[in-house]
Amino acid sequence: MSEKAKKVTISSRRRFFTDVAYSGGLGLMGALLWGGYADKAKSSPLTLRPPAAVEEEDFLKLCIKCGLCAEACVNRPANIDKETGRAKPGTLKMAKAGDKVTIGTPFFTPRDVPCYMCDDIPCVVACPSGALDVEKVTNKETGELDFKMMNMGIAVVDTNSCIAYWGIQCDACYRACPLMDDAIKLVYDRNERTGKHAFLKPMVNMHSCTGCGLCELACVTEKAAIFVQPREIALGKPGDHYVKGWDKKDQQRVANRAESDLTTHDKRSEKKPEDYLNMGVEY
Repeated sequence: MSEKAKKVTISSRRRFFTDVAYSGGLGLMGALLWGGYADKAKSSPLTLRPPAAVEEEDFLKLCIKCGLCAEACVNRPANIDKETGRAKPGTLKMAKAGDKVTIGTPFFTPRDVPCYMCDDIPCVVACPSGALDVEKVTNKETGELDFKMMNMGIAVVDTNSCIAYWGIQCDACYRACPLMDDAIKLVYDRNERTGKHAFLKPMVNMHSCTGCGLCELACVTEKAAIFVQPREIALGKPGDHYVKGWDKKDQQRVANRAESDLTTHDKRSEKKPEDYLNMGVEY
């Protein structure tokens, strides 16, 4: 083999290994960036899922990211513009990069497009994997779908920014609520400052609110003074040592736990108050 041919062969080999290393480095960097983004996206606790979604951990395992729920939502008859024949933006969106939600999974933002609580709940019926559990929105007595059983979250009123709490008459959220006088009620309260007027304060019934977000969309303030949050965020969680005596599931939850785990311990000093007050006193 001539010297020129050898140089060409060595150069080709170098280029090959350089290209492999370059491609491998890009692949590794992409994997690291993707993994970091995926972890960040999954960490958002404020994500609002479609009606009848199972617990978030199970939801992420069951959802196959097919988009059928979002498709059923946007193509529902009530969402078709009668004049143009085109579909308006649907409630459900499939998460993309930058949404701070696990990519490819459905979610909604009430301030943009709320849930309109369709009677036939097409998004749930369309789900093929069980990530949206139709049993969660099925009335056991009638066997029919019941939009009142939706449980997407709960509306929370920011009393500092709600103008109704300032004394200005506003019932926008109340009138927008599909379960008026049930999920949201207006509570009369005397205005002590004037002595002549009354407050009409919106109050949310946590047992009836479905988290549809129609109230959030209707709110007149620049940043909505009433907004939907996941129930576990809005309502909090009691300590594990608190047990509802009337709740069988709650009793079962602590049935096998050690007594020491369920006892409230007093970590204060064993000394009696009178001992502490009399320290250093000689009789």
